[in-house]
Amino acid sequence: MANKQKIVVISLGGSIIVPENVDYDFLKKFKETIHTLKGYKIVICTGGGKTARNYIDTLKKGGLNDYAQDLMGIDVTRLNAKLVASFLQNCNQNIPTTLEEIAKLLESNNIVVCGGLSPGRTSDGTTAEIAEYLKAPMFINITNVDGLFDKDPKKFKDAKLIQKISHEEFEKIISKVKEGPGQHFVLDSFAAKTARKSKIRIIILKGTDNLKKCLEEKEFVGTIIS
Repeated sequence: MANKQKIVVISLGGSIIVPENVDYDFLKKFKETIHTLKGYKIVICTGGGKTARNYIDTLKKGGLNDYAQDLMGIDVTRLNAKLVASFLQNCNQNIPTTLEEIAKLLESNNIVVCGGLSPGRTSDGTTAEIAEYLKAPMFINITNVDGLFDKDPKKFKDAKLIQKISHEEFEKIISKVKEGPGQHFVLDSFAAKTARKSKIRIIILKGTDNLKKCLEEKEFVGTIIS
């Protein structure tokens, strides 16, 4: 396996890939950014976003249980993964479904794209699991907000960005969030606990410019959980 300092694990939210329709402009910038990064082994785990939530809500209304809803969500994340992998081109084209497959693909690819792996995990939880398995020092969560705020920035204009926070303090915040299939929050409790246990630094940010600055160790807009 590659040196752990050069492994970057990225959670790419489904709402970024497909906010309403597929965001071609974002994918183009993301591709350009990813391919300019040298000396890294990159794993990208895609979320399901609004598409997954719509499908899950339909199953929920139809009386199907959480397990069936989770499986539907995983299928959507893998469809998004196939889209991203196809768009990036220079990476795996068969989407892995286990941690072992990801690690194996990373031996012969600098970029590996995957979706969900198992029921009961959000894409962020899966990303944390991947980072732990690969012994990566951090994982980056690319989402549609600048980072973690002290309150919902979409509802409150005076919401303030939290630039740095400890794993312990973040877990206090996440403990108040109701979780379930199709959840939508900057991070989930499983991801937070996994990162704390394995001492993985979490970075939450928005946009490809911030991603590039972060990996080049330059100043960027976002939240660091450590």
